[in-house]
Amino acid sequence: MKHLRGLADAGLVVTRKQGRRTLHHLNPVPIRLVHDRWIDKYTGGRVSALADLKPLLETGRPMRPAEA
Repeated sequence: MKHLRGLADAGLVVTRKQGRRTLHHLNPVPIRLVHDRWIDKYTGGRVSALADLKPLLETGRPMRPAEA
């Protein structure tokens, strides 16, 4: 349970006692902040590449900037 205590100290896991049981739930807010800061900047290029690929696959020719 040492790893759960570390995650709780970091604010990534919320621990709640319910009778004899201890329930652990992920706290999505800090995880989302990490995602937005570190991972999200790498997904923009992939999304635009997929958007450019769609008309190429549908029509067989790339979309010109004037058509966008």
